[in-house]
Amino acid sequence: MAEWVALSELIRNAALTIAAVVGSLLAWRQLSPAALQAKSANAQAALARRAHVTELFNRAAGQLRDPNLEVRLAAIYVLREVAKDFPDLSNPVFELLQAYLRAGSIDYGDDDPPIDIKEIMKTLRSRLGESDAEI
Repeated sequence: MAEWVALSELIRNAALTIAAVVGSLLAWRQLSPAALQAKSANAQAALARRAHVTELFNRAAGQLRDPNLEVRLAAIYVLREVAKDFPDLSNPVFELLQAYLRAGSIDYGDDDPPIDIKEIMKTLRSRLGESDAEI
């Protein structure tokens, strides 16, 4: 009789183990598409963010020559943040700002340069690791 009880418990435990394995496999099959979908959604979000940053970069590059100081400053601040948040875009940002300064080579004499030029210099100095001291 004790043998039948032990055999019965052994069969019951084996059946529970098989049921748990089958249940785990079925749950994994259900979660696998969801995980793939989440991964795909993350990739799409990253691409959308990258496209948005590229648009910001292009718009800011065009606004550097705007006659309004506020627009130029906003463009400089946007480019600074793009360079900070996207290291692979930092070189193009700094090259653009350097080209902007070279193209507008104006001798200010004893006068201070305009604030937008100061902000560009501040951004370029930060790239070189220099202090943010005033020009």
